Amino acid sequence: VTDLLTTAKTQLDSDDISLRPSLIQILNKISALAESFTDRRAKAEKDRIDLYDILDQEGVNLWNISGLVRKFSDDDGRELVGAIRLAAFRLVEAGLEVKPGLERCSALIHVLGQASKTGATLSELERNDAAASILTSAAKYEEMIRAEDDSDGTHRHSKTCARVVYFSSRMEAAWNERNFTVAEFMSQKIMAIYDEHRLVLPVNDVRWFLAAKFHGIGQSILKDQAGQPHSKASDAVAWLQRAFGIVDQEEASVPAVLELKVCATCPRAYFLSESYDSAEATLDELIPSLDASKDHASSEYQELRWLRLAILKKRKAGDAVTLDAFKSIINHMPFTEATVTDILQDLRTLGHQHVLVTSVNQYLLQRILDCNSLGSDYVDRVLLCLIIHCSKDEVHSRAMEVVNAAFTSACDADTELQNVSAMACLSLLWQYGDRHYRAKRWSEAADWFEAGTHRLFRVNGSHNASKCYRKAGLCYIEQREYSRAAAVIRCCPLNEATTHYVLFITAIYQGLDDEAIISMHEMVKAVDFNRKMLLLATKLSHESEMKNVLLAVLEALLKTLKVSNGETIVEAMALLRCIIRLVLQLLADPTANKSTLIDSVVAHFHTAKVLVDAAMVQKSISLIIKDISWLWRTAYNCAVQGCSEWDGYQKDISVLFGVSKDLLEAYCQASPVEVDSDLHIHLINAFFSSVSGRVFTAREMMSANSNGTVNTEEIREISAEIKTCRARISQIIEANKISGDEELRSQYFLHTLRVFEAEIIAQLKDWDQLAGVVSDAVTSGPLAVSTYEAIADILAKKDCPVNAFRTLQAVLRATLDHDSLSVDKFSRWLRAICTIILARNTSVDRLKVIGYVEQAVNVIEQSIESDEPYPMDERFWLLATSYNTGFECLEASSLEEARRWFEASTVICRFVPGGPERAEKV
Repeated sequence: VTDLLTTAKTQLDSDDISLRPSLIQILNKISALAESFTDRRAKAEKDRIDLYDILDQEGVNLWNISGLVRKFSDDDGRELVGAIRLAAFRLVEAGLEVKPGLERCSALIHVLGQASKTGATLSELERNDAAASILTSAAKYEEMIRAEDDSDGTHRHSKTCARVVYFSSRMEAAWNERNFTVAEFMSQKIMAIYDEHRLVLPVNDVRWFLAAKFHGIGQSILKDQAGQPHSKASDAVAWLQRAFGIVDQEEASVPAVLELKVCATCPRAYFLSESYDSAEATLDELIPSLDASKDHASSEYQELRWLRLAILKKRKAGDAVTLDAFKSIINHMPFTEATVTDILQDLRTLGHQHVLVTSVNQYLLQRILDCNSLGSDYVDRVLLCLIIHCSKDEVHSRAMEVVNAAFTSACDADTELQNVSAMACLSLLWQYGDRHYRAKRWSEAADWFEAGTHRLFRVNGSHNASKCYRKAGLCYIEQREYSRAAAVIRCCPLNEATTHYVLFITAIYQGLDDEAIISMHEMVKAVDFNRKMLLLATKLSHESEMKNVLLAVLEALLKTLKVSNGETIVEAMALLRCIIRLVLQLLADPTANKSTLIDSVVAHFHTAKVLVDAAMVQKSISLIIKDISWLWRTAYNCAVQGCSEWDGYQKDISVLFGVSKDLLEAYCQASPVEVDSDLHIHLINAFFSSVSGRVFTAREMMSANSNGTVNTEEIREISAEIKTCRARISQIIEANKISGDEELRSQYFLHTLRVFEAEIIAQLKDWDQLAGVVSDAVTSGPLAVSTYEAIADILAKKDCPVNAFRTLQAVLRATLDHDSLSVDKFSRWLRAICTIILARNTSVDRLKVIGYVEQAVNVIEQSIESDEPYPMDERFWLLATSYNTGFECLEASSLEEARRWFEASTVICRFVPGGPERAEKV
């Protein structure tokens, strides 16, 4: 032992922790040798007092050294302390004197105390065998102390304390060994000693020690009872009641830490053992003192407040009491992420107590707002939870009142939400609004959307408020509160397309065509316009059967379409077909604005022509070949119908025929196969009808023009169009595209076009060009005979110059050759020709006139017996002209020429009233 002690002391002085394992082994050997020494000492024949003193002194020294062991991060020194105390106790035990007397009793008390502490230390280190051995030895000393005579009471106090400490060590060791029965027995022994000797026990030592031991065991039961029957918690209550009983008896002198631990653990034990009344009663007594203490916000106190709340929830206490418990927690907690989360998560378990949860959320929000230093760090979280909670409230008006009040409170506290937080709140408002909207609860949905317009969210941009207003407006529209919807939407900026879209919807539901069209046009002008809005507007106006609005929307769709390739041309064609079909449907309504609709349909057919031309350039006309077929037929039929129904719109009708022939020309060129002759017939008809319409329109304009002036440029355009038309029809005929009656009819078209051309050229007074047209006409064969009279009428009515008589003369000759002229027309044309020739006043020209006059005399003689006699006024004109011309020749001494004129006069006198008298004068 001596050698080992020398080695141990040397290593104890070293700071090298690597020596501690070997040092512990040395100390264990010392303990074993000392224990062996004690056993042999009992069998020895004589005492070795000198050795006893040495061992006792070494033991005391080691015991004192145990309190000086240094702790390191890698080794806390507990195992070394346990080994030192074990060796020290065994050395002291080996050197213990057993003589009777006062010193013997004190020594026993001292040894019992060391044994108790050593046993407790070894038990904590889970060296249960060593602890049991030590405590077994301690039991012997406890029995010896109990047997000591202390009639004078000198050692009564020390003996009681030593016994209490001994039994507490036995109790703790048994508990650590999970020997609960022994631990319970030891606790009963302790309480028996305590009750018997309570007054002699020192308050500042043993009583606190016992209370702490009982509390520790009770608390360990609570920690280990998870998932166990609540009887375990009842066991903990028994242990804690012992500790509480000791503390309660000495309340004024118990340390605050120990008092807090004991007081806090008891209610928890009651709670876990389902003794809720006892737990609540304990906390009701404890909470006021906690709130009044200086350290009222400590985490331990907060745990008690949370425990009180848990008890109230278990007992299903009233809202008022539970609210007070929440307020107590909120009032004494620091606002951190964890504490706020704890409150909010706990409220989720009380969803069925709606009013309570609302009140707690409101109180928490107000407390956070009162702490100006927090800013908006936790406001957003509380607002989000409050919104979610209010969405579940069955009383909608109450929910909206709470939500708006919360928003107002945040604004009044000058709290500004971050963008992410504001959007999170708005998203929830929209989500719940949409939920009500889908359920057709329009009023509730509108309230949720309007909550998003609160000034709390406007600091993050007005576009979110606009979105909320529009959503609310849609709800009022569905509820048929159109005036309210319009009022809400007017709160939005008018430069947003979506705003005008909602106004459009409002007008649609109200049946206001003009307002809907205006809103639609404003929507298109907005910078954030999207064509998808027009698609939705198309669907809505179609479902509402508002054709005027649908027409305007389709036209806007067409205008906003950017034609860049074949696919967009196909889309544009589809739109055009829809628009044209719709316009024609509107035209069928007798009350429709015919002028506007006719202008519209003509304009859209022009647009179709432009698109077809673009498709031909892009070589994508094959994609729209069916559309072209539909368009030319529709334009053609529309023009034909207009001829009978559109009085006063000749110009538009001719334009439609023109567009029809252009589209049909494009179709024929694009067709991959030879087209039918019917198409060529329609093409000829369209060509001829287009030109005819323009000519008729020009006639009306000239008739309406009082001063007789004409638009020369337009007349020249018509003249050019007539030439083009004649050329194209001739080309079709020459190519044998048509035959039979249709070919004959086309020939008549050509002759009629010559008449139109003569009329137009006469308006231009281009007599040389007119002569060419007449020459062409008189050489065109017998089919042109029907045109002679018309051309002659044109020339006769116009102030033809002297050099244009040949034109009229040629027509007259051709008419006479084909015997296709009436007597009345012949007389008037003859008069015109003679007037022109006589105006030239030459001998040769007068001789030509004599020939025409003689021919007229023959016609008069032949028509006397017919149904159409020569007009009497023309006879008198011939008589007067012949006589006056002969008299002029007589005065000019042209006797022979004068004779012929006078002879003609006498012949004519036979066919007028008073002829003989007149003949005699001649």
